Amino acid sequence: MGWAMLIHLTGSWASVIVDLSTGVPTIRHWGALFGSDIDLDAIVAATTRPIAHGGLDIEAPVSLVPEHGSGFTGHPGLLGHRRRGTAWAPRFSYESHTMGDDNSVTAHAIDTVAQLRLTSVISLDDVLCVRVTLTNLSTTDRYLLDQLDIALPLPAQANELMQFSGRWTRELHPHRVAFERGSFVTENRRGRTSHESPPVMFVGTHAFGEWHGEVWGAHLAWSGNHHTRAEVLADGRRYIQMGEQFHPGEISIDPGASYTTPELIATYSPTGLTQAAWGFHRSMRQRVAHPTSPRPVLLNTWEAVYFDHNHERLTQLADAAAAAGIERFVLDDGWFGSRRDDRRGLGDWWVSPEVYPHGLAPLIDHVRSLGMEFGIWVEPEMVNPDSDLYRAHPDRALVTEGYEPVLGRNQLVLNLAHPGAYAHVLGQLDALLRDHDIAYVKWDMNRDHVHGSGADGSAGTHAQTEALYRLIDELTALHPLVEIESCSSGGGRIDHEILRRTRRVWTSDCNDALERQTIQRGASMFIPPEVMGAHIGPRRSHTTGRNHSLSFRIATAMFGHLGVECNLLDMTEAERNGVAEGIAIHKRFRSLLHTGDVVRFDPTTAAAHAHGVYSPDRREALVAYTQLQTDMSLTPAPLRLPGLVADCLYRVERVALPLDRAERGPARAQPSWLKDGITLSGHHLAVLGLQLPVMNPETALLISIRCH
Repeated sequence: MGWAMLIHLTGSWASVIVDLSTGVPTIRHWGALFGSDIDLDAIVAATTRPIAHGGLDIEAPVSLVPEHGSGFTGHPGLLGHRRRGTAWAPRFSYESHTMGDDNSVTAHAIDTVAQLRLTSVISLDDVLCVRVTLTNLSTTDRYLLDQLDIALPLPAQANELMQFSGRWTRELHPHRVAFERGSFVTENRRGRTSHESPPVMFVGTHAFGEWHGEVWGAHLAWSGNHHTRAEVLADGRRYIQMGEQFHPGEISIDPGASYTTPELIATYSPTGLTQAAWGFHRSMRQRVAHPTSPRPVLLNTWEAVYFDHNHERLTQLADAAAAAGIERFVLDDGWFGSRRDDRRGLGDWWVSPEVYPHGLAPLIDHVRSLGMEFGIWVEPEMVNPDSDLYRAHPDRALVTEGYEPVLGRNQLVLNLAHPGAYAHVLGQLDALLRDHDIAYVKWDMNRDHVHGSGADGSAGTHAQTEALYRLIDELTALHPLVEIESCSSGGGRIDHEILRRTRRVWTSDCNDALERQTIQRGASMFIPPEVMGAHIGPRRSHTTGRNHSLSFRIATAMFGHLGVECNLLDMTEAERNGVAEGIAIHKRFRSLLHTGDVVRFDPTTAAAHAHGVYSPDRREALVAYTQLQTDMSLTPAPLRLPGLVADCLYRVERVALPLDRAERGPARAQPSWLKDGITLSGHHLAVLGLQLPVMNPETALLISIRCH
């Protein structure tokens, strides 16, 4: 084996050694950095495994696309066949490779018997990115593709797995299991990224934490069906694997055509989960499409008025919003067609003369006169049976002919792969944005894909997802200054691919601050705060029935793209002033929050969370400590803050929240720094920490930290 077949890529925190001699590239090392003087042949020689009795005479590698045809007995990366069942287990050989200027390698492998080519593109900066293309080289026969997944090998010390699960209004809850034997599989067939099983996972050394342990993380950047797998083979090797989930017969590759996988984005950290998340964040922030201007504080009208649109009431709400310091006014569902409730109107994207007899212009003009941007809600991927669009073109719904369609929220999926449906939506949205001064679109999607077929009767989810991307891209090209938010019943479509073309995600339909603490903590592990929608909701959450103080709601929403989603007109003057004060605090720290590094701290108890943001130079930080519930201990442990500059002296002060009574918690005396502040070194904060006050459950403390 020679140097020409081994490639060493070096990133911010990781080295990746790629072996091209195996046909399909095999990653020999993904982890700790090596220097440029590394002896690659020695690395391979030192890590080549013995051939044990009881198995095959060779050990097939865990390549990027593991091959059953090469003797791999785990889960194959490629499953497919030609019409008569042939070419079902390809075996690829090295063909060629090229090095890119962007620290990347493109490798081609070929199977002349199966008449297939596999092209792998591997790049490394803050994250490892892999994408694979399968090309059908036959001139006569289609290739029926059942699965094309990307696998990344893991070292033996990666023995604890963290995945995420959830549901509507309770997204992104992490859970851990020992990763020692067998397979851990998630499958999603909902036609969107999903609340239930988002395609992201972390694997680490035993009991890895936020600031300790090696951690490997992976995310499939795809907004449709998907599956993930983490497997430990009988021979002890382990790997993670992700790919698009196909319905039967969904993907057929014509002669000369290709299928390209979604991008697999992976991160490595030698020092815990927090740094692993930085890789995901920094990669996203480097994209041209990522927002760089200050994220406007917005008001969304949904929980203020629901479907009860009234011009006078909305202008009063806009007045109150502007007075509170809000910078963007977003009109939610109910402005169009016959949409007076959730049973009708979807698909008819024209302004309702019943609700707005003079059009939207008077409301928009009023909002703009107050110095705010105007935004609007749409759900372009859906159609109600009770709509002009469906009555005229029932064939444009994504259903299966001959069967009664399954409704969700009284609506059907609109088949965007149908040229007429696509043109209808693009034309109406283009006209809406062309004819109105709209700066922002909240793009919603409120139901799963079920039993949806294209015009030819085959499954239509893949084509629908690709059409969605094209639609957003084309609309953005027509209106490049309009920002789009991705919402899908809340957090049902949060992934890096949708965020290549949108500027924000709606993290959850739940504005309950207690639920949001865990939801946002989970989201922060793979998206940065400036794209994470976080709103100050009403005192009583409509999704849980809980009541929370204004200070707790503000402290929770502080660490995202801040918004307000409650009826300011129903608040007392003191509460409205409190909202304004909370917005002012957010604006004071906004640059730090949206450009710094998110930090999370390992809890000493399940009763509390602590997290924050450090500036890139570590001279400033904003940290939140949240008492989620009562604890068995009468007093909390000190909060240790690793990662600051050890010899820097920091001024530590409580940030007083509106209507807050933190200094009066359930204690005879509280730490003096709550009132007077304190100066401590970064070393002190990391080693001894900061004594926390005794706090009531469902309250939060904000701490400002600045280096002198």
